[in-house]
Amino acid sequence: MRERLGQLLCLLIAATCFAGGGATLPWMLRQVEQRGLRYTDEPVDGAPPWVAIGTAIGALRGLIVDILWLKVNLMKERGLFYEVMADAELITKLQPRFAAVWAFHGHNMAYNISVATHTEEERWNWVQAGIRLVRNQGLRHNPNDVNLHRELAFWYAHKIEGYADDAHLFYKRNFAQEWHFLLGRPPEAWEDRVAWIRRVADAPGTLEELQARMPEVRSLITRLEQSLTPFGEAGRFSVSRGFLMNYALWEAVTEKESAAELLGIARQVRQTSPFFDAFNAIAEDESLRPAWDALLAFIRRRVLLDEYNMDPRLMYEFTRDLGPIDWRHGQAHALYWSRRGTLFADTRSMHSDELYRVLNTDRLQLQAMQDLARWGRITFDPFSSELPVRFPDPRWIDTIDRVFAEFYTKYYDARGAGGETFMSFLENFMSSAVREAYRGGDWARAQSLLNRLDERFGRGLAHAPNNKYNMPLDVFVREQIRDEYQSQPHLAPSEAVAAMRAAFRMGVANDNEELYQQAVQFVQQVITIFKENEYYRFTVQKFGVDRMADLMHDFPTLRRAAFGQLMTDPSIQLQEKATIWSRIDRFAPGLRATVYDDIMPGVAEQLARSELSQRFTVAQLFPEPPGLREYRALIAEELRRQREAREGRSVGEIERR
Repeated sequence: MRERLGQLLCLLIAATCFAGGGATLPWMLRQVEQRGLRYTDEPVDGAPPWVAIGTAIGALRGLIVDILWLKVNLMKERGLFYEVMADAELITKLQPRFAAVWAFHGHNMAYNISVATHTEEERWNWVQAGIRLVRNQGLRHNPNDVNLHRELAFWYAHKIEGYADDAHLFYKRNFAQEWHFLLGRPPEAWEDRVAWIRRVADAPGTLEELQARMPEVRSLITRLEQSLTPFGEAGRFSVSRGFLMNYALWEAVTEKESAAELLGIARQVRQTSPFFDAFNAIAEDESLRPAWDALLAFIRRRVLLDEYNMDPRLMYEFTRDLGPIDWRHGQAHALYWSRRGTLFADTRSMHSDELYRVLNTDRLQLQAMQDLARWGRITFDPFSSELPVRFPDPRWIDTIDRVFAEFYTKYYDARGAGGETFMSFLENFMSSAVREAYRGGDWARAQSLLNRLDERFGRGLAHAPNNKYNMPLDVFVREQIRDEYQSQPHLAPSEAVAAMRAAFRMGVANDNEELYQQAVQFVQQVITIFKENEYYRFTVQKFGVDRMADLMHDFPTLRRAAFGQLMTDPSIQLQEKATIWSRIDRFAPGLRATVYDDIMPGVAEQLARSELSQRFTVAQLFPEPPGLREYRALIAEELRRQREAREGRSVGEIERR
């Protein structure tokens, strides 16, 4: 009897344990999911036998990952960066929810291995590989991990848009080209840019849905496939990044046909790309234009989602809510990933003990917007090997002021100063914005920004009012510029561009030679300081470039780029542009010919939205300048020499290796 009671008691205890375990199982699964503790149950290709056995057993997987992680860190400390690749990849396969190893693996490729290579191309390939690993794989397995978002945003901001890497100029050129070809040239006006990216975001999710919505697309694809059939697999139509690259190359050759012919690029593209003739034939059929636009928007949407793990809907919302984002700029991607990280951060990161992770990611947002304000506009020539010229975009200033207020409130009660950590950032940024507005001749805006500084950090402070910003505008600018270029060299190019814009708007538009020459003199002084200072003229022996000095263009290049950007700036009235266009030859003979081909699409777009279009044509307001044909031939010859020099340098690098 006693034995029977013991057995019943044991059964009762066992039943209670099973019931309790079953009741706590959902909670445990939620914790596993939230804390990223789930392992894979799938066999890992190429893994050593002991790993396969451990995976099959199940319980040993955690121990295996621990051993591999210790091994990886030991090899890293010994500088064995290539050797850690296999083990790091093995960990990501065994435990794809282990976010830290994705960050480690990507950083190892983008930073450690890349700098050990011998050419700019090799280095760029490793940087891209590290970014792709985290963006396309790590974040698919860990979509709400704020740390991975922060790491990725930092790489875009520091590795590509920074200047610490010897090959950063090469990165900037290639990154701008990739996204120029992927999405096309963005419109200048903010509202047009919002509509431009929205067309991609609103595109259907599948090809079948697109064809059902617009049956003409089916006819377009049929024509493409029929045109490409003779070329076999190389000419097969596909919804892919490669198709967009072929289209962008055809578009570039078509837009700059004369230069492409002189360079031999047009002939080369016709011979090597089966798409060229097909695109030409379709372009001649105006009835297919709506279907063509719809197909391109759909392909871009699918490529962004499938090959870049980027959500076009978020890209549209960020452009609509924040500012005129140019996706050819690395800081645009730093802004995207940092903002996405804080929007979708998991609950662990919002806990008070880990809130600093989100706070640091939000800091990257502000830093990205700061750089977009300083040089967020890009002038890009797909045929040139030169660094794309960047311009200030003051449209971001008000956005930064607004977002700062949101962050300050968000972190007001956070430990470790909280919102106060953003104060010095805003003060420094607003001070530089005052200088740039002043140099650009927008004195009213400069004074308004200085008044805002005084209100926030000067006499307007409630606890400790001061007279730090209670001074005349010109005195403030003169005081601020002392030693500024030494500590923040990136400010020099943006201020030089701003001053050159002032030369056109205040000097040329008003027919004032003295004002024009004063601004030009300032720009030339800045260029001289920047290019002749030993601190900036540090030459990278491996790549033969001046890592810092090349951030600043020479005077003719900077003047040409600033003039072209001014002519396409939608915030400037067409009447003012037409006045400058008609007078500029007296101040800078031959300048109009250097920008004519680049500015005409933007000028025509602005005129089409203006009432002036009812009275004038583009040719009447902006007549073709003298010497245009000679300039086209000259620039084509220069591009040919650059290409030959680049090809010769590449051959030399291969031979040395």
